Amino acid sequence: MIAGTAAILILIVLAIFHIYWAIGGKAAKDIAVPSLNGRPVLKPTAFATALVAAGLLAISALLALRVGWLNLAALPAKSLFVQIGAWLIAAVFALRAIGDFRYVGFFKTIREGGFARLDTFAYSPLCAGLALLIGISLIT
Repeated sequence: MIAGTAAILILIVLAIFHIYWAIGGKAAKDIAVPSLNGRPVLKPTAFATALVAAGLLAISALLALRVGWLNLAALPAKSLFVQIGAWLIAAVFALRAIGDFRYVGFFKTIREGGFARLDTFAYSPLCAGLALLIGISLIT
C-alpha cells in the first residue's frame, strides 16, 4: 500500500506541473522537453500538455483503485482490467526510463542541454522508480 500511495502522490504532482504548463506557466518549461543545438525537439501544445496531465490523473485513479483509495463496485481492485492496466503502466514507465536511445532515457545518445542532464539524474530515475513502485503495489 505504501508503494502504491507514493506512486499516486508522485503522479498527481506531475499532473499538477503539466496543468500549470497547459494553462500558460513558463517556469521550468524549457527543461521539460529535449533539445538539440539549443532548440526544442518537441513543441507540445497546451492541449497536448493537458492530455498528458489527464493521462497522469487517470493512471493515478487506476492505482488508487488498486490500493483501495477508490472503491467502484463495477471495477474491483483485483479485477483483471485493473491488474493488467497497472502492469502496462509499470511497463510504460520502465520503457520510458530505458528511453528511445536518442533523446530520452538512460541510454540516450543526445546528452546536451538542461533537459538531458535532468533526464539522466531525475526524469529517467523517476520513471524507473515509478515502474518499481507500481510493480511493488501489484505484488503486495
